[in-house]
Amino acid sequence: MSVNSDLQRERAAAILESEDFARWWAGGQAQLLERRSLEEHFYTDPRLQDAVHPSCLSYKERYEQTVAKSTHFLAKLRAWQKAKHPQMSLDVNTLKDFRTLLSGSLGTGIFQQSFPLRLHFSMFMTTLLGQGTEEQQAQWLSRAWHMDGVVGTYAQTELGHGTYIRGLETRADYDPERQEFVLNTPTQSAYKWWPGGLGNTANVAIVLAQLYVQGRHHGLQSFLVRIRDERTHEPLPGVDVGDIGPRLGGNGVNNGFLGLKDVRIPRNQMMMKNAQVLPDGTFVQGRPPLLLYGTMVYVRVITLRDALFCLLQAATIATRYSIVRRQSRIDEDKPEVCVLDHITQQVKILPQIARGVSYRLVADWLWGFYEQVLHQLEANPPAGNSLPELHALSCCLKAVATDEASRGVDLLRKSCGGHGFLSSANFDSIYGMATAAYTYEGEYTVLLLQTARFLVRQYVDSLKRKVLPSSVSYLRDTARLVWGKDLLRNCVRALECSALEEVRQAWQCQSIHRRSKVSEAMATNLAGRQMTAAAVAHAHAFLARQALAELKKVQATMAVTSVLQQLVELFVLDTFLGQVGSVLRWNGITGTQLRFVERRYEQLLAALRPNALAIVDGFDFHDRVLGSTLGCHDGRVYERLMEEARRNPLNQEPVNASFRSHLLPMMQGKL
Repeated sequence: MSVNSDLQRERAAAILESEDFARWWAGGQAQLLERRSLEEHFYTDPRLQDAVHPSCLSYKERYEQTVAKSTHFLAKLRAWQKAKHPQMSLDVNTLKDFRTLLSGSLGTGIFQQSFPLRLHFSMFMTTLLGQGTEEQQAQWLSRAWHMDGVVGTYAQTELGHGTYIRGLETRADYDPERQEFVLNTPTQSAYKWWPGGLGNTANVAIVLAQLYVQGRHHGLQSFLVRIRDERTHEPLPGVDVGDIGPRLGGNGVNNGFLGLKDVRIPRNQMMMKNAQVLPDGTFVQGRPPLLLYGTMVYVRVITLRDALFCLLQAATIATRYSIVRRQSRIDEDKPEVCVLDHITQQVKILPQIARGVSYRLVADWLWGFYEQVLHQLEANPPAGNSLPELHALSCCLKAVATDEASRGVDLLRKSCGGHGFLSSANFDSIYGMATAAYTYEGEYTVLLLQTARFLVRQYVDSLKRKVLPSSVSYLRDTARLVWGKDLLRNCVRALECSALEEVRQAWQCQSIHRRSKVSEAMATNLAGRQMTAAAVAHAHAFLARQALAELKKVQATMAVTSVLQQLVELFVLDTFLGQVGSVLRWNGITGTQLRFVERRYEQLLAALRPNALAIVDGFDFHDRVLGSTLGCHDGRVYERLMEEARRNPLNQEPVNASFRSHLLPMMQGKL
């Protein structure tokens, strides 16, 4: 099949070898070849292909098609995994690898709007591993891994409460006579709402509920609750369950609702690794878990990678389309140029590529930090306490990254003009997945406030000359910005100075309100604007500094390293310019110095322009992963747009039945 001539010229002229970049991006040649082989194994399977575009299906048809593909996909994936690792044991790393396959490029290529069994392997099994005792894992884990009568989900969010999980209303009352818990959703707002796969797919749910023993409250605990019959799949007595309906995106997930009325479960179906209820009703609090709500923290840590994945999908589509699409002359004596030759288009696209790559560097570091904290807490006695720092970082990075990614995806859609608005361009699916992450597992503003509370505490500690965690060590550096010759250092330092001042403002605002005799909670509420601004400023400063720090550790070819340096530098400058209001407020930066940043920014756009296609080719997204008529590797944009239009069910007959039933009578004056 032919390749668009403009793409051919771009690839031939690039300085960067996209294959070199792909090797680095994949983690090495072996990993790259393995992923390509795996994708080829799945993407050529006709049972995993769509006869018509999913947007042409009804909601019910899409669910049924997704379930059919899911079961075939999982069986095939498990067979591949077993052949590759015959002696594989089930642990947190095995589960992480499996989840990466499901939610990474492979799963995305088959399920553009996700699928209902994803939560089973991400949150359901993660909770079994993290919160279940050895006895509970022996009873449930193997069955869950093999899906032997167990299809799970994780039911936390309620109709009336989301991020504020202390407000959850679902109750679990312990009955010592029968040694059972009785679960209820006492009000309509207590119904579980949103869990993936809950609607029609899962038959077991890990339910978060307020525990009461003999009328005494013992906080939120997790319970294994069977909600559907293992054989018939009918809802069990006392269970009211169903699908919540179509969403803006992620319409393959089968998000559901769940009501419980006097549903009884055995005592051993409370997750008891970190807390127990003894047969006589005695409550025993064990060692603290990773966090009070550890599964949420795990998801927040990995969401940074999910956000960059969506952003780079969109950036790849927009970059390829912007080379194929020609519009307007720059030189009146020459033909129309490709859209990417316009600097206004480069400003829309190249900083998003830089952001995605920089997020990748920070995401790898954040996962390593998560594992470090996990090891600290599992040591006996616990070795160190970096937990508050991890919590604060996972909150603000998740909030800021998902906000930036969702806005970036929409900007990239707009950069493709009218064609970007088509479902076949696939920006709708990508945007839906990106913007959903803005809210799930911690709403944007609430997470910022959680980070801000940590920052204010650390600022107070800095005044007392205490040792601070490394991510906030800049709070002790009260020296004013001195603009030097190192532009990147200037920009990062300016961001940190701004963050310090925003944190100071939040602390001062809280202090003023406290002196007016209001409660601590009210003081925080009244200082909310300053608190969220502090958390956002901290996240941007941390992302900029950490991306530069991780860049120094990169091992790649000289050309790849050079491009990565340009991308990270562009990200830092773009972050600086994006926060310029705060930067100028808190730093003595002159107009001349600011213009110097802008000139370097434009120089980086020009330097990256010749390699733009090679970089996005280096992300090595299979055409199935992009799912876009505009972003395919061969650049046959207009041919694919027409092919997709002709596949439309409305175009399978020359005259639609509605003509005779409605249009013709109207035109004959018979309405």
